[in-house]
Amino acid sequence: MARRVPRPPAQRHVRLTPLCKQCVSCGKRLWVAYHAQRTLMTLRGLYHLRLVVRRCRTADCPLYHLPYRPEAEGRWALPHGEFGLDVITLIGQMRYGEHYTIPQIHHRLVQQGVQIALRTVTDLLARYEELVALHLLDQGRLQERLTQQGQVILAIDGMQPDVGHEVLWVLRDCLSGEVLLARTLLSSTQGDLVALLHEVTEALPVPIAGVISDGQQTIRQAVARCLLDVPHQLCQFHYLRDAAKPIFEADRHAKAQLKQHVRGVRPIERALERQEGEQAQAMRGYCLAVRSALTDDGWPPLCASGLKLYDRLTQIVSSLARLEEKRGSCLQPCANCARYSGVA
Repeated sequence: MARRVPRPPAQRHVRLTPLCKQCVSCGKRLWVAYHAQRTLMTLRGLYHLRLVVRRCRTADCPLYHLPYRPEAEGRWALPHGEFGLDVITLIGQMRYGEHYTIPQIHHRLVQQGVQIALRTVTDLLARYEELVALHLLDQGRLQERLTQQGQVILAIDGMQPDVGHEVLWVLRDCLSGEVLLARTLLSSTQGDLVALLHEVTEALPVPIAGVISDGQQTIRQAVARCLLDVPHQLCQFHYLRDAAKPIFEADRHAKAQLKQHVRGVRPIERALERQEGEQAQAMRGYCLAVRSALTDDGWPPLCASGLKLYDRLTQIVSSLARLEEKRGSCLQPCANCARYSGVA
């Protein structure tokens, strides 16, 4: 779809020149042929790039009249792209790192001053996935990196979206963080996992020094069968999760009890919808803080959500108490929320 509103003129201008001035094929001098122009939207704003393009003028050269563009252009954006690589990276991070939806990503980008359409976010996410696929398929780079480190600590795990779906098995090197193999299987039998381990072992240029996985029985049997003399350790996270399970259950019970003490915020907000003034605005702010505390979960077992809720509500109660002392009388919602003080 064509852009309906023209972009404003770029406020920042950058001139890029090729570093190489000799033809890589014949060694003769490259002459300046023309200047190309590109306008890119980045996280730092709108940029206007002026590109110096050179050509080889030797008639019998294989690269005769082929354009040689500045090397630094590839660090700004993909060919024919209108958005910088930093925008594509941020979109991928928000989608797969923070699990944002496409509308949420679009809203975040607009808040940061990036002029972008909702459909363009989907297109750039596809470009991000293509770049990740190319990075993972670069076997030459992967072989060189693994050779330099001399060994591999293999991590294996399977992810299933839902019961009955295919299982995505990912085999990763813990030292470099590189994904060695990713494949979906209809089943998770010992024979299937042995085949995956054999495939990875044959492709690696260095030996496997250790294996890390969860306690799934088929994984343990496959490792024992395929990698006889390789130490196999269960994942530290699973150890920690199992050890902290009693604390997690107690924390979850405490969180449920805390939520019972702070119910009824929504009716207060409805009563304040038609009220104006600083007092009504402050009341709505406290109600929003309570609702935010209720939905802000922690990441067990390292961050207990019940303790986090207790801390957030304690801060809200302390703020209300300071406000009451400062103004001499409590705000109207405090009478309805006096039971909050039970958590302080």
